[in-house]
Amino acid sequence: MTTHRTSAGHDTGGGLHARVRVERPGHVLDVTLDAGPGEVLAVVGPNGSGKTTLLRCLAGLQRLHGGRLTWGDRVWEDPGSRVRVTAAERQVGLVPQDLRLFPHLTALDNVAFGPRCRGERPAAARRRAREWLEVLGVGELSGRRPDQLSGGQAQRVAIARALAAEPSLLLLDEPLAALDPGVAMTLRLELARHLAAYDGVTLLVTHDAVDALTLAHRVVVLDEGRVVQDGAPAEVARRPATEHVARLVGLNVLRGRSRGTLVTLPGEAVLATATEHDGPVVVTFPPTAVTVALEPSAGSARNQWPGRIVSVAPHGLAVRVHLDAAGGVLADVTAESAGRLGLTPGREVWAAVKATETTVRAESFGTMPTHRPPLP
Repeated sequence: MTTHRTSAGHDTGGGLHARVRVERPGHVLDVTLDAGPGEVLAVVGPNGSGKTTLLRCLAGLQRLHGGRLTWGDRVWEDPGSRVRVTAAERQVGLVPQDLRLFPHLTALDNVAFGPRCRGERPAAARRRAREWLEVLGVGELSGRRPDQLSGGQAQRVAIARALAAEPSLLLLDEPLAALDPGVAMTLRLELARHLAAYDGVTLLVTHDAVDALTLAHRVVVLDEGRVVQDGAPAEVARRPATEHVARLVGLNVLRGRSRGTLVTLPGEAVLATATEHDGPVVVTFPPTAVTVALEPSAGSARNQWPGRIVSVAPHGLAVRVHLDAAGGVLADVTAESAGRLGLTPGREVWAAVKATETTVRAESFGTMPTHRPPLP
């Protein structure tokens, strides 16, 4: 296997090959994944699905009970042969949720810590640290300690510290979760620029669909300690394998009992689909498929429900309207339509969606009925 080095000097090798098994009372993490140089994997799933444990195993902070970790031709951990490379020797950069900046060190010395540990002279390590702080927009804060930084500033320093060590594997555990939307957007753009030029492997744990859909090449979905979906962001968003991911990407998710193409929802509302199935089902459809009107529509939509507006909020270039119709429905409308119709909380309206816009899955969510509507 050919090994190459980037201009930064880290070893990209043949990429990551991981089979991770960790056993705990009542929970087993058993995950297999592979990633090549330059790939960014978003890891998503509900709380307790094993996301952070996976990162800790890759970083060398959690021992495997089974499986095998390799980076290129080098075995990082194999419980069967008692091989285990220490965390310090794995060329891994980790940004944990709690950041773990050294409180007694300045931002500059926090970032210089990694290069120093890898044997760089103090002056060279500090020079590299200053460069990364500048890249991430906090160069002027290099002399401050962590307690003198805002949450967004500390997050940038933590990311700079991980990158300054020139890792082959970059592990980011919800790096934008604690930031306000404006700061998160700015840092997301900066991170995207870096990842586009980074030839190591990145695993990004996130609960934000925007991170998964805009930063990642692949989305890996964990549920109950297993990989239940692994694919391109657009495909995962279009055909989510779990209810958690469906809600994460903003789909409407309604449960009910289907008979033929009619689904009875809680509260006795009826939903028509284009998929025949008998039994408990989960029906999904995007907010963009929902139209909102002040009166019942005479159009082709078979599904029309009266409801009251719960909330109205900007959502990208659209306006997202939350309705109590059919047990709770999200609709995305244009700002012009929202103003023209006077869509405000408390207003009674009608929501409509075409049967062909719905996707039906059996109650287990991962199990598809025999018949599905054709793709648009």
